[in-house]
Amino acid sequence: MKITFLGTGTSQGIPIIGSKHPVCLSTDLKDKRLRVSVLVAWDDYKYVIDCGPDFRYQMLRAKCDTINGIVFTHEHSDHVLGLDDIRPFYFKQGDISIYAHKRVLKSLRKRFDYIFATKNKYPGAPTVISNRVKNKPFKLKNLEVIPVKGLHDTLQVFGYRFNNFAYLTDMKTVSDKEIKKIKGVKVLVINALRIAPHRSHFNLEEALQFIDKVKPETAYLTHISHLLGFHEEVEKTLPEHVFLAYDGLEITI
Repeated sequence: MKITFLGTGTSQGIPIIGSKHPVCLSTDLKDKRLRVSVLVAWDDYKYVIDCGPDFRYQMLRAKCDTINGIVFTHEHSDHVLGLDDIRPFYFKQGDISIYAHKRVLKSLRKRFDYIFATKNKYPGAPTVISNRVKNKPFKLKNLEVIPVKGLHDTLQVFGYRFNNFAYLTDMKTVSDKEIKKIKGVKVLVINALRIAPHRSHFNLEEALQFIDKVKPETAYLTHISHLLGFHEEVEKTLPEHVFLAYDGLEITI
């Protein structure tokens, strides 16, 4: 299984428009972060987790010319606004499968009503095949995927386990019951927004505590804001098996 980090930034990305913060002015490419997303590939299959407003460029940068579907964590704009940019895939492949909680599917139907239209549909619009994700395992081709439920403030979100890889973002609260689903994975990806506490995201301390509960072989931090600090400096402070993810990072499990 190959994982490509398409984006590792928070909702505004780094640099933030108009910001003079030192991290936003950094020339280190690892400090430049698009909105959070990953590409998960195995055998001949490719699935994207979330498609935010940077989706088009992320696909170009990763040289990704085909996808089997998109799996959504939740409906916030930085995770869904790229849905229209599946058009090149649709024109070449046909209907694109999407997977999400029923609430998220409802939100997508409202925001992208022209994609879900069944009458007088604009001929340039893509078409999707909606698959409802419940809090129980489901299949993506030949692979079983296990949803992991958490809270983003009070909003339910899903993380996902793909064999020995678990991807959780925008988490603030995860029950012990849900943590058991990902105990001992080889690779865990978890959000770590900044140093100071935040209402709806793990900060760095909380993310490290969560990693200690799960006990993966290796962990990567994502959904990072400029307030976490410079990539190079922060990584020096982390445990030896914990790393900051960065845009374009590829790992094989």
